[in-house]
Amino acid sequence: MNETMKRKVIIIGSGPAGLTAAIYAARGNLNPIVFEGNQPGGQLTITTEVENYPGFPKGITGPELMDLFREQAQRFGAETVFKNVTKVDFSKRPYKVWVGDEEYSSDAIIIATGATARLLGLESEKELFGYGISACATCDGFFYKDKKVLVVGGGDSAMEEALFLTKFASEVRVVHRRDEFRASQIMRERVLNHPKIKVHWNTVVEEFLGSKESGLTGAILKDTKTGTTREESCDGTFIAIGHTPNTSIFEDIIELDDNKYIVTNPGSTQTNLPGVFASGDVQDHKYRQAVTAAGSGCSAALDAEHYLETL
Repeated sequence: MNETMKRKVIIIGSGPAGLTAAIYAARGNLNPIVFEGNQPGGQLTITTEVENYPGFPKGITGPELMDLFREQAQRFGAETVFKNVTKVDFSKRPYKVWVGDEEYSSDAIIIATGATARLLGLESEKELFGYGISACATCDGFFYKDKKVLVVGGGDSAMEEALFLTKFASEVRVVHRRDEFRASQIMRERVLNHPKIKVHWNTVVEEFLGSKESGLTGAILKDTKTGTTREESCDGTFIAIGHTPNTSIFEDIIELDDNKYIVTNPGSTQTNLPGVFASGDVQDHKYRQAVTAAGSGCSAALDAEHYLETL
């Protein structure tokens, strides 16, 4: 067994939340180490164009933006490693974190492991993700002015995406596998009464059509009752079947809500364990934006700094 590597702050995760926490912690002289995880840079790395991050009036790609975050954190002395945390022990301080056999310890942990958009799991979806297929209407809706889009899903988030897209798109088609939405009554009514929205009930997407060069051109839809398929042309598709927070290694260790998001104290990034903080999409299922994640990463680093001063 390797000797334990002691750090003032350990940051788990590397999207806008984790890397902003690293910038602040490094500037606060806390020499943080960032374990970047399975998707270094987080969900933004699968976003082709980011147009709503302040300071980039011409837009920037997700991967470029995350490279800049990382470079800034490193400039102040943060150590960033492309490793995945496999196990944690928060039963006593210093808290322990393992990457395979390597053991690290710290009195302050910032969790910024994010959430993963649930997808349909089609090969064509993977290929065209970022080329007409998106999981975030607030991020990408703007690109579909006067175009036709599909929204896949039947819960509140699908209703929100569909209604938001009516500001830009000329037609919105909601594709839902059942014959009624599971969304709240008020959201259902808004969608069903909206002149730009039509619903394809009892319908699933079998396949997406298009290429990276042409972008998404349409989808093959299947009727779940009759089994018949048909082609529907569209310029964009938004998958809105929910997100899964990346919290499996923290189950039974930290307080999670019913949907497995980390619970933080109101107005703070503090979890139910002293010295363990959470920021970004792993504890925010409401806004899920790069800028709000970055803001909460800043808060987590400041909270961690204040906590360490009290020890």
